[in-house]
Amino acid sequence: MKMNIKDMVDKVKTGELTSEALVQSYIDEIVKTEPTVNAFLTLTCEEALAKAKEIDSRIKAGESLGRLAGIPIAIKDNICTEGVNTTCASKMLEDFIPPYDATVVKKLLAEDAIIIGKTNMDEFAMGSSNENSAFKKTLNPRDLARVPGGSSGGSAAVVAGKMAPVSLGSDTGGSIRQPAAFCGVVGLKPTYGLVSRFGLIAFGSSLDQIGPFSNSVEDSAYILNIISGTDQYDSTSIRDLKEIDYTSSLKEGIKGMKIGVPEEFFGEGLDEEIKASVNNSLEALKALGAEVEIFSLPIIKDGLAAYYIMSSAEASTNLSRYDGIRYGYKSPNYTNIDELMENSRSEGFGPEVKRRIMMGTYALSSGYYDAYYNKADKFRTKLKHDLKEAFNKYDLIAGPVSPVLPFKIGEKNTDPLAMYLADIYTITANLGGNPAISIPSGISNEGLPIGIQLMGDMLCEEKIFKAAYSLEQALALEL
Repeated sequence: MKMNIKDMVDKVKTGELTSEALVQSYIDEIVKTEPTVNAFLTLTCEEALAKAKEIDSRIKAGESLGRLAGIPIAIKDNICTEGVNTTCASKMLEDFIPPYDATVVKKLLAEDAIIIGKTNMDEFAMGSSNENSAFKKTLNPRDLARVPGGSSGGSAAVVAGKMAPVSLGSDTGGSIRQPAAFCGVVGLKPTYGLVSRFGLIAFGSSLDQIGPFSNSVEDSAYILNIISGTDQYDSTSIRDLKEIDYTSSLKEGIKGMKIGVPEEFFGEGLDEEIKASVNNSLEALKALGAEVEIFSLPIIKDGLAAYYIMSSAEASTNLSRYDGIRYGYKSPNYTNIDELMENSRSEGFGPEVKRRIMMGTYALSSGYYDAYYNKADKFRTKLKHDLKEAFNKYDLIAGPVSPVLPFKIGEKNTDPLAMYLADIYTITANLGGNPAISIPSGISNEGLPIGIQLMGDMLCEEKIFKAAYSLEQALALEL
């Protein structure tokens, strides 16, 4: 269904399109596509249809409805949904049913959105390919032999596979933008603190941010209008945020906008087709009136090491609560409390999660804290300073999303470092807390999507959307 979200809502509200028919059309796509793509862990189709009928009845009764009236939305399975399984794609939380909704889910439901299911992911959001789920491997709808990216690969695949018009994911080091690029959709990582993390099961608390996947920049801005804002339940939420309509300035154009392109983004390891596609998009931005300038930002070359030290340390701390005693998976094989904790964690966590816990525990351990974690923290402070300096000169920073095209299932499983390198261009925004978007910039010779990333200063989502929308319209890609 080629309509943006606002058009769908308007048609539902005027009765030109019933919510039931809209939801049923996406359920039909799920029935057709899901058996091969494996994007969902939990489907709530019956409940979604019942909610759609209720919305249609309210419209007939003349009631006013919210900004997402009748729109089906998929939610990543690390975002709490009351009464619906939230597993983080882990055996550790296989049977967890939250007693409350995450703030973002509350906001969607308050605008009459309809939750259609929970999407597959890398376990506890740790991974770049969606192959680390304890339950199934999600495939890329653009090429079923390839990964959809991670960790929000299920949410990206749902939108790319036309099984929902929008979905939510979480981004710790690129987990929205990289799968968006791999699947040929739009993925936004907002400013840290702009969207509440309350109800998001933590991986790296100082890095995680919830954001939307969509088929267009306009839809991304429309959803951010709804999910952003100060939240008293989230201590990291930015206080006293002004309400902004991110869709209002989309079409203003970008004449005179200054866009910086770090030369470090185009070094060794970048696929030539990605390089050509990004350069083509940069030329398109120039033609639209933007000033595009190559500059040097040397600090970003070392960001990957700092990111994996900090994120693993935070993961080690956050996951220490899963001990088989308080909640989560409890091993039946134990004779004392030490065995209970050891066996519960050994059996409940998958290999990648264990690897990150071990790395993080090592980085935080006595004698190594100063050598690793403390150094990474100092690096982060310097990175924020250097980014601020860059944004004093440029409105946005542009570059690739991933150094590689979507790779084949199993291709990088035996080489964790090669997998980690897939985040090399995206982690900067997480370490700095900056907003960044991935939009499709081209198609490879094999028909695989390629993305371009636009990053802005803190709370500069309006600039990002403006440039992304202008570029999207200029490229006019048919994916």
